[in-house]
Amino acid sequence: MTILPSLVKGMRDYNSLQVYRRNYILSVIQSIYALYGFEPLETPALENRTTLTGKYGQEGEQLIFHVLKSGNFLEGIASAINLQDYKKWSPLISDKGLRYDLTIPLMRHIAANQHQICFPFRRYQMQPVWRADRPQRGRYREFLQCDADIVGSSSLLCEAEILKLIYDVCIKLRIRDFSIKINHRGLLSAITDAEKEKLFCTIVDKSEKMGFEKVMAALTAAGFSKETIASLVLFQNFKGNNAQLLIQLEQTIGHIDQGAKGVEALRSILTHAYDLGLPDGVCVIEPTLARGLAYYTGLVMELTVAGTPIGSLGGGGRYEGLGELFGALGRTGVGFSFGIDRLYDLMEEQNLFESITNYTTEVLLTNIEEKVEEEILHLLSQLRAAGFKAELYPERVKIRKQLAYAHKKNIPFVIILGETESAMNHYTLKNMQTGVQNSHSWPGLCEVLKIALVAKG
Repeated sequence: MTILPSLVKGMRDYNSLQVYRRNYILSVIQSIYALYGFEPLETPALENRTTLTGKYGQEGEQLIFHVLKSGNFLEGIASAINLQDYKKWSPLISDKGLRYDLTIPLMRHIAANQHQICFPFRRYQMQPVWRADRPQRGRYREFLQCDADIVGSSSLLCEAEILKLIYDVCIKLRIRDFSIKINHRGLLSAITDAEKEKLFCTIVDKSEKMGFEKVMAALTAAGFSKETIASLVLFQNFKGNNAQLLIQLEQTIGHIDQGAKGVEALRSILTHAYDLGLPDGVCVIEPTLARGLAYYTGLVMELTVAGTPIGSLGGGGRYEGLGELFGALGRTGVGFSFGIDRLYDLMEEQNLFESITNYTTEVLLTNIEEKVEEEILHLLSQLRAAGFKAELYPERVKIRKQLAYAHKKNIPFVIILGETESAMNHYTLKNMQTGVQNSHSWPGLCEVLKIALVAKG
């Protein structure tokens, strides 16, 4: 039987060029995270079902990839399964799931190790996550997230640092036309009932996807009051810069405790961020920004780029109470997550990969004459010992085919060693980009290669 070479929908292979480019993005983000004092953490792909459920909200839980129990999991329960209500029988056959994001695993780790961790805990995590979502442009079922979180401090300086970190990453990656949208959950809490706040934020979060008119219709259908919907419309119609928006918000909901706290928090966060060097205009207050995950309690953030259909490049916010699920009380945190796949698509769209190194092998040794085979192998070993990434063409074929191989693999230099070169104790070095080739002794060869490869970046 022949199996069709098809991918699972929403998943992707990455060829060598894509891996080089993605690794470049990761290296830039990792360097910024380290600059800000964040330490690395990795957690398993699989988490217990009890860990994953309950804190993402109904919308998030529906997107979790559940993993079947091992062994004959249907034994003794098949008769009890009602196919009409999968939500009830799902826990009977699944006790694990693929992580949906990296924040819940972070809090599970902190709860299990809180006596060994130094707080405030600054951690970064760069790992794949999985969501049983409907695939579309910029939205995949498996994607890489790069999180940075500060856990164990309620200071608004943490939010300001995260905002400046986002800015620094975007500048280092040379992303154009980006902005960081921010809001505070207190603003939305002020205009809706506390018991329905999570549902309210889940619906409002769909504004970009559904359009504001459909969101209002959805809120009406969900039983939200005319006053709540009218307040949201008022938020949507606010205009001006951040200072003007804060004044309008203060005038509208400043008399409500959650609203007043939200406005003051936004004002303080922006002041701190500006003191850290964040340029004015990068952060934009968006009073209707909700972020769909149920666990956000304070600032919410979203990184977007104007004029692209790719969607947000990342998001985050302040959360409280997540640690309580695992017995860790009072572990408030704030963090942000970059979506690497969307960042990749955006950088490709903006032609930002042109200067990125897209090869591993720096030098190819040709294989053209049997009499010098021993010398070629010795040279290969010497090059690698000197720190050059080198490979030898394995078959003895025409030089044209070997040069074509180097060209296709984007190998910048080729060394030709035949009987003539061997007799002279010299090597012919060919620059594949310019076509120029020159003869060098061993010390001269190393020096020329070092200079040329540094120049190529």
